[in-house]
Amino acid sequence: MSQLHHDRPVHDNEAAPHTVLTQRPGDAPPSDTTFEEPRLTEVPDLADLAQQAEATARAGMADVRPVSAVPAVPGGRRGRRRSRGIPAPSRRPAAYLAAALVGAGGLGLFAAGDRAITQQTDVAETSSVGVAEELGLDGASPAAIPEADAAARLGELTASRTAREAEQAAAAQAQADADRLAAEAIAEAARPEAVLPVDGARLSSGFGSRWGRVHAGLDFAAPMRTPEKAAMDGVVLEAGPASGYGLAVFIQHDNGDVTAYGHMEEILVSAGQVVRAGDTIALLGNRGQSTGPHLHFEVRLGGLNGEKVDPVPYLRERGVPI
Repeated sequence: MSQLHHDRPVHDNEAAPHTVLTQRPGDAPPSDTTFEEPRLTEVPDLADLAQQAEATARAGMADVRPVSAVPAVPGGRRGRRRSRGIPAPSRRPAAYLAAALVGAGGLGLFAAGDRAITQQTDVAETSSVGVAEELGLDGASPAAIPEADAAARLGELTASRTAREAEQAAAAQAQADADRLAAEAIAEAARPEAVLPVDGARLSSGFGSRWGRVHAGLDFAAPMRTPEKAAMDGVVLEAGPASGYGLAVFIQHDNGDVTAYGHMEEILVSAGQVVRAGDTIALLGNRGQSTGPHLHFEVRLGGLNGEKVDPVPYLRERGVPI
C-alpha cells in the first residue's frame, strides 16, 4: 500500500492535498492481515518443476494491470494532473521460481551424488570379493591357529632358511675354489718350462776343454749374492758342501735329468724340497775351486751320476736363449 501526496507547504488559498491510497501487485498487505510466504517443496521430477515454473510465470504476468489515473490535484495558478503508469510486475514470483530451480537442482545433485557413491561402493565390494574368490581366499576374517601350530611353522621356516643359507655358502665356496684353480691353471700355463739360472749374468766360460781338462758346465759371472734360480721344475736331491764346488745343490727333474749348481755363498733350499722353474734356491758366491764370484751350472742326463752334457743346446730346446 502506498500514498501519493505532495511534500510542499499548503497555501491559505489552496485546498489541502488529497491522499490517494493505491495498492500495487506484490505490496505487503495491511498489518491486520497475516501474510504467509510460500514454501518450497521438493520436486522429484525436473520436467514437472519446469511446468510449474512456467505456470507461475504466466500467473504473475496476468496479475499486472493498469491503474486508473489519479484525480487532478488543484493548487496554485494551474491545476496539475498526475497519473500513474503501469507498475512493474511483481518480482516475487520470479524470486520464487529462481529459488525453486536452485533447490530442485541442489536436490538433484545430492541425489545423483548419493547414487554414484552407492554404485562405486557396490562395485568396489563386488570387485574385492571377486578377486578373493579367484585367488581362493575367503572373504571373511581368517580364523586363528593354535600357538603350537604357529611355533611349528616358524620352526620349519627357520630350518628351511638355514638350509638355503648353507647351500648358498657351499655354492659360493665352490665357486671361489673353482676361480682359484682356474687362476692357478692360467698361471701354470703361462709359466715357462725352463729359465736361465742367473738373471743378468755374463757367460764367462763354456762347456769343453779348459786348461788341459774338460770343463763339464757353464760359468755365469755375477756380483756376490746374486739370486740363483732352479732351471726347471723338480725335487732337491742334495743341498750342502761338495768336493770342488764349495757348496752345491742338485735338483732332479720329471724326465730324470739332474741339474747341478756350485760355488754359491748361501743355500736357501733343502733335500726333498719341491721347486719350480724360476724359484730362488741360493745366493751366488765364490766358494770351492773358484777364481771369482760365479755360478757353475751342469746338466746330467738320467740322474745324479749321469752323463754331463752341454747346457746350451739343452736349454735352447726348452725355449731358453743363451
